[in-house]
Amino acid sequence: MKKHQLKKQIYQKELQIKKLHLHQSSSDICNQLYNTLILEKAILKKELENLEKNPFLERIKKALPKKEKLICDYFKSV
Repeated sequence: MKKHQLKKQIYQKELQIKKLHLHQSSSDICNQLYNTLILEKAILKKELENLEKNPFLERIKKALPKKEKLICDYFKSV
């Protein structure tokens, strides 16, 4: 349910952005409102992305050690 609401809000922000895009250069207030809408849309997208992540899988990824590449590994001949 939360995902659906976020998608709906993102769609509404996109519509508002399209409407303001024409008036963006006409005044500073429109430009500020346009920038605010862009930021709000980005925040909503990030929230949606975080909801779609699998927390169990994220914990596993953090627990597994990553093999770090040393600078000397770049100079080794294969």
